[in-house]
Amino acid sequence: MSTDERVDPRAHRALAGWSRVALLTELRQHGQPLSARELAGRTGLHVNTVRFHLEVLAQAGLVRAERDHGPHRGRPRQLWAATPAAPDREGDGYRVLAELLAGYLRSSVPEPAAAALAAGDRFGAGLVLGPPAQAALSETEAVDRVTTMLAELGFAPQAVRVGGAWQVQLRHCPFLDVATANTTVVCSAHLGLLRGALREMRAPLTATRLDALVEPTLCVAHLAGSPAPGPVG
Repeated sequence: MSTDERVDPRAHRALAGWSRVALLTELRQHGQPLSARELAGRTGLHVNTVRFHLEVLAQAGLVRAERDHGPHRGRPRQLWAATPAAPDREGDGYRVLAELLAGYLRSSVPEPAAAALAAGDRFGAGLVLGPPAQAALSETEAVDRVTTMLAELGFAPQAVRVGGAWQVQLRHCPFLDVATANTTVVCSAHLGLLRGALREMRAPLTATRLDALVEPTLCVAHLAGSPAPGPVG
């Protein structure tokens, strides 16, 4: 049975947007129901936008609404929780979305790697929550923050110093199957994600390049103080 046959098409449509993917990821990683206002604070989206996207996810059966009967004044709050995924469907929606986006960029955009880099940059900047830091981050603080972000996204990162420079070793790719067939597009998006996040943090570092699949399950991102761009290799 093909992936397209296994996955509900409503999930395809519901996940055809980074905002809804971010909301669903937040609910799954948190593990406890959250209100729309709490999700807005965690994702940086406007609360009305969050409510709209949650309704779309609910219609696709990916989240459910419930009432908070805790000790609060007034009417019970509406909370949202991710619905349990069937074991044979876990991750299918994300994988299919990644395949669709990678295939579209590869076949329809003149420079798919550049488009993926720009998309990743915008998404990475949006992952950085809260107001800009009042004081400049040190390199170590910036690396700690971006490594935490990557861990929450499922990359199993490890930051190391090599010859005075920083490397972030990514030992798990959430889109490994897609990346194997679409290395330039997927890894360019991940490089852009790092650049956007570091820039939004006002970090004294940028991601200069990402060495893709140097081992079967290892990619290496290189960080430097110079903003000079680098290739995805």
